[in-house]
Amino acid sequence: MKDAGDIIRDIQATEKSAGLGEKQRKYFFRVAPDANKIEIKRAVEELFKVSVAEVNTMNYFGKKKRVRGPKYGRKPDWKRAVVTLKEGGKIDLTA
Repeated sequence: MKDAGDIIRDIQATEKSAGLGEKQRKYFFRVAPDANKIEIKRAVEELFKVSVAEVNTMNYFGKKKRVRGPKYGRKPDWKRAVVTLKEGGKIDLTA
């Protein structure tokens, strides 16, 4: 079984995620690309001590970037999870 810290890589704090967090209890996380919804749910519940209602995931492909001259490199692919908490749940992002 994977460690929760290996699954949840980062919290994505943007204007959109802040608005959804307050109104609809949805939080955005950058997660490991090979993590599935069940693993993400367990990791969030373990790390933040909240109960999760739903998990949605999206895969993003890395952008092409120029590397000195006519060659192109790529940024790594990544995965985002949108976690919806059950009624009354809240994650404190300021701590």
